Amino acid sequence: MKRSLALVAVMALALAACSKKSGDSSAGLTAPHTPIAAVPPPAGKQWTDVVSETADGGYLMGNPNAPVKLIEYASFSCPHCKHFEETGADALKAKYVSTGRVSWEFRSFLIHSMDAPLTLLMRCRGPEPFFALTEQLYAGQDDMMKKYIAIPPAEQQRIAGLSPIDNFKAQAEEGGLYGFFGARGLPKAQADACLSNQKAADQVTAWQNKYQEDSVNSTPTFIINGTQWEAPSTTGELWPQLDAALTLVVG
Repeated sequence: MKRSLALVAVMALALAACSKKSGDSSAGLTAPHTPIAAVPPPAGKQWTDVVSETADGGYLMGNPNAPVKLIEYASFSCPHCKHFEETGADALKAKYVSTGRVSWEFRSFLIHSMDAPLTLLMRCRGPEPFFALTEQLYAGQDDMMKKYIAIPPAEQQRIAGLSPIDNFKAQAEEGGLYGFFGARGLPKAQADACLSNQKAADQVTAWQNKYQEDSVNSTPTFIINGTQWEAPSTTGELWPQLDAALTLVVG
């Protein structure tokens, strides 16, 4: 992974706004037709229990074949993304994902330097615990960011000069990530192995480049069936977009 993902100017980055603008790209989602019926989940499960990895670097909750596909590009260090998790995730799961009509795919977008090791560690456990870990990570985001902000400038500079793998390990140590993930079943040795996986790091970089090429440049960014709708000012503004998509004729 390139040095651009190293720890540089942590305090300035950590206090920067993640979401740069708000827009409504709802064209094509407003003509109501035949409602989409609910889709039953696999036997013995709820759709909110079904999580799979996608080819584009995300983790998808719900029916992989849902007619309405919501993609969220989010940074684990972004306070706006934390706000959506705290105010919108439960409603999204209960009202939409649980019906099998909407899938929710989370794609990690690197805004701040610590997002790279965070992404590698979040992927270390695989699909099943991803969304539960995301919820817990956002709940502890404030404490984590305080640790990064408190790093003395000289130490920031030293860490920024390390090789990418050593940089990731240093950031994990400084941010308390070993403790966080260790308490949730990820031993330090396994965490180090994930942080040292150059192939995985290169893949995260490739996905990040692809997201930027697709005109994603802030977090959170939401895509509904291929239409970008960026950074709603309130969580509730997202639901009319999903409701409109659910009224469109499929196929």
